[in-house]
Amino acid sequence: QVQLVESGGGLVEFGGSRKLSCAASESSGSATYMAWYRQPYGKTRELVASITGGGSTNYAESVKGRFTIGRDNFLNTLFLQMSGLRPEDTALYYCYEVINGIGYWGQGTQVTVSS
Repeated sequence: QVQLVESGGGLVEFGGSRKLSCAASESSGSATYMAWYRQPYGKTRELVASITGGGSTNYAESVKGRFTIGRDNFLNTLFLQMSGLRPEDTALYYCYEVINGIGYWGQGTQVTVSS
């Protein structure tokens, strides 16, 4: 059973930066798809950014130019570098990975942006 553990959330000032990490219990080199989702309180979960095993990335329009997704296969870790944070970025952020054809979710890390 693969476990994903997010970290890096917290309270950030408007316009600030934050880096989220998602550590996998198994080699992320075998992951074919990795992504960050977020769920604002009372709203549905939405895709923030994704990266394929081949390194292709995709971003939600609302975060383009502000967020960067990346991975470190040696550390089995997925990252989300966030800058220019806005109050509307406040949400519970989840990582998601498809490993050997099975999707796994982390438990989430809260990011709160003060106005």
